[in-house]
Amino acid sequence: MAAASPLTAAPEMPKRRTRLAVSTYSYWHLKGPKTPIEDVIREAAKIGFDGVEVLHRQMETDTPQFCHKLKKMAFEEGLELVMLSIHQDFVSPDAAERQKMIDHTKRCMDIAVELGTACIRLNSGRWKTIPVFDDLMKVKGDEPPLKGYKQEDAFKWCIDSINLCLEHSEKTGVMMALENHWGLTTNVDNLLEIWKRVNSPWLGINLDCGNFPGEPYPSFTKVAPHATIVQAKTYPGGGVWYSLDIDYHKIASILAKANYRGYISLEMEGNEPAATAVPKSYKILRDAFGA
Repeated sequence: MAAASPLTAAPEMPKRRTRLAVSTYSYWHLKGPKTPIEDVIREAAKIGFDGVEVLHRQMETDTPQFCHKLKKMAFEEGLELVMLSIHQDFVSPDAAERQKMIDHTKRCMDIAVELGTACIRLNSGRWKTIPVFDDLMKVKGDEPPLKGYKQEDAFKWCIDSINLCLEHSEKTGVMMALENHWGLTTNVDNLLEIWKRVNSPWLGINLDCGNFPGEPYPSFTKVAPHATIVQAKTYPGGGVWYSLDIDYHKIASILAKANYRGYISLEMEGNEPAATAVPKSYKILRDAFGA
């Protein structure tokens, strides 16, 4: 009789602790002086986070030397740099503009390699027929197409652009995580349609708890089985753009049923100063997802 595998013979282990990260965006909401990434790494370690999500626009520079500095610092603080969140937009009838965004996405994969992170956040992009973001928030991302075009055009531009990034994604070992961000993927059916049509192990989904235009839980449940990383928004002091009452105990239950094992990355989007709002938000998430 063959000997039992030491893996199958091992006793049942306790449930693994859910890992929490914090986005550097929690300390800088795209307005005013940028909070240094180094400061966020130090604060994240003090609070008890397991990782840091880096917002590309917030970086002082993205040279290899600076990336290596952040990677070393995070390692010494016992943290992982879990994702590089980039901004790009594939929804454009201009092929040259789409190529510019493709090139930017590939370059950000190279930056992620220097940071030591295995994932970049990807946007689909939007029509920009509502140019002011605050106005877009008022209509919950429901933006009409450009005159003379239809939604399927945007699908094709986005899918074709992502497909042109796949070879570089596999080469660098940096996957893309498409977010239900304001724009084409505001509708989770659109998000899943793009993800399914690309059909690559190098394209995952970044599931943002705060980017649903209506009742969030049915949509969240639909996407959760396919999530690569989850962003958790909180709004201490009222939201910078809007506020939502998100039940993170319910979110945790949905993710557990979907067998989600990845990071929960905090995006504190409230008006309260980050120095107090981020620790409060950490406690909310740690309470919901277990100690």
